[in-house]
Amino acid sequence: MKRISALFLAILLTFALAGCGNTEQREPSTPSESTQQPNQTVTVPTESTPSEIALPEDFVLINGGTFQMGSLESEAWRSEDETAHAVALSDFYISRYELTQAEYQAVMGENPSSFSGDNLPVENVSWMDAISYCNARSTQEGLTPVYVVDGQSVSWDRSANGYRLPTEAEWEYACRAGTDTPFNTQTSISAEEANYWGHYPYLIEDNYFSQGNLETKPGVYRQTTVAVGSFDPNALGLYDMHGNVGEWVWDWYGSYETGEQTDPTGPASGTRRVYRGGGWNDFAKNLRSAYRATLPPDSASYNLGLRLVRNAGTGSGNVESSSTQSNGQSGGNILIAYYSWGGNTRGIAQEIQRQTGAELFEIEMVTPYSTDYNTVLDQAQEAQNNQDRPELSNHVEDMSQYDTIILGYPNWWASIPMPVASFLEEYDFTGKTIVPFCSHGGGRFGQSLTAITKMVPDAVLGEGLAVSYSGGSGLSEDVAAWLEENNISFE
Repeated sequence: MKRISALFLAILLTFALAGCGNTEQREPSTPSESTQQPNQTVTVPTESTPSEIALPEDFVLINGGTFQMGSLESEAWRSEDETAHAVALSDFYISRYELTQAEYQAVMGENPSSFSGDNLPVENVSWMDAISYCNARSTQEGLTPVYVVDGQSVSWDRSANGYRLPTEAEWEYACRAGTDTPFNTQTSISAEEANYWGHYPYLIEDNYFSQGNLETKPGVYRQTTVAVGSFDPNALGLYDMHGNVGEWVWDWYGSYETGEQTDPTGPASGTRRVYRGGGWNDFAKNLRSAYRATLPPDSASYNLGLRLVRNAGTGSGNVESSSTQSNGQSGGNILIAYYSWGGNTRGIAQEIQRQTGAELFEIEMVTPYSTDYNTVLDQAQEAQNNQDRPELSNHVEDMSQYDTIILGYPNWWASIPMPVASFLEEYDFTGKTIVPFCSHGGGRFGQSLTAITKMVPDAVLGEGLAVSYSGGSGLSEDVAAWLEENNISFE
């Protein structure tokens, strides 16, 4: 890959802190031999592989086996929730492709996607939307629906032969295709191998000003989804397991069980569902095979879709699954809490205060970050890598009086600044509604919502507002529409 020019680097610098042409579709290729690891057994299926049911069109039979789920402790940018553990899986079918808009439209009669194109992956679907689609398509094709939905409680009939979401373990097993490296492309991944924010390849955070050590140099940022199957498949013949859109899985988010697991289905209850793989506006670190992203099951996003699975044999039993999420309180006493470095977030917070009359609280550190732009780039990424919790110089005297927290921050390196993490860990947000907003330079929320939901799982997450830089002349109208969407009254 050619070295980026000085001009390109200058452009990257303008996006780094704020960061939070479609390729041609290729025909499916024959899966190659999988890379075998000592702790992992994966069999690449062939057309002659026996099965109890007919092979669905564009689905691949994944022969079960054992593997190490999670990431090695030496893996850069790993999270504490990726503890490696042994998992054994049964056979299953999985689609070669992410579900397309044409497929969703044909079953549901609507297309919620932010980008438009029959062969683009459907996105902007919630977990509950994905469950509804699976059942509707199963019924349409004369199969037995897998899920029974009762409000926020969903049970899974493991004997049903209809369409379903993969479990988190099935997804990672299929993604890895025999590898135990950060990506199924080994230790790095380029913008020619996946659709993501190519300006930010793996380890760019640690090598932003000196990129000689990078295995993959910065590449193109397409700023959109692309047609499914636009890049080479992994060793199991699966496309876009990294990037394009994140993919919902069955599991509630929670800590992994210790010890060897067989066909795990995750916790029986929770507040956040897991999605995997990363999307078109994610940094490479969030495309890793082990990375776990989360959102409430009724939340949707412009970079989040699904991939279908079917049983390859006859299962048994039901998996009961219920939400422990409280309804929260919308409106009531409101606090606008925000962290701002360059002033963009502060300006947005002040506009929200003007329209709501709510109290303002600026999150400030005892030892502030440098006022020099280049220096704070390094400080911000180092703090995220270390998961620092900087000491705050001011505090909310009585958080219990507030029902709704409107939380603002700049999108730094695709996540929240660490002072915001300190703020979230200082108080009890159980039953409160957190309504996020961020300033960004192209990455919208990045993975900042995942960071928030993991830290305050017992809070209700409202609809977010992502503002490009300071918002420009349309800020007032954008804020007003967003407040109305969250049922927050004006002053």
